[in-house]
Amino acid sequence: MTRYNDGRERALSTAEYRALAQFRYHIRRFLRFSEKAARESGLETQQYQLMLAIKAEPAPPTVGEIAERMQIQHHSGVELVNRCEQNGLVKRTPSDFDRRKVYLDLTPEGERLLKKLARHHRAALSTMAPMMLQALEQISKKVKRRARRKSHQSRTARAE
Repeated sequence: MTRYNDGRERALSTAEYRALAQFRYHIRRFLRFSEKAARESGLETQQYQLMLAIKAEPAPPTVGEIAERMQIQHHSGVELVNRCEQNGLVKRTPSDFDRRKVYLDLTPEGERLLKKLARHHRAALSTMAPMMLQALEQISKKVKRRARRKSHQSRTARAE
């Protein structure tokens, strides 16, 4: 939190609000695109996210690891995996060493569908990412400027 020397909280500038709003706008545009692409492929948005999270892990993950990655409750992750498994997109493999653990992997159909969607997302990001990065750079510049000012003010205050 940025504060004045007397302890009062410093207000955000109009430019900072604008930069935050722009970044949020570009994120939302991408998410809306992603939701639409998943639906057009016959998936729920979270099913695509689940498959992407499974594929992104270096080793087959557990439901708990995927729930954390997706920021959902464990029981919601179980239900999501159940739906994907029923649709032939995901398979469960029990651990050989710990009967409580079950690992997740994509089926060949899940792999095929994920590849198609991921390519579509990569193409969309090639046009959307520069705008997202520009908005993020604006936010970053404002944060860095404030941090430099705060550091300078605190050095000045110590010197006095």
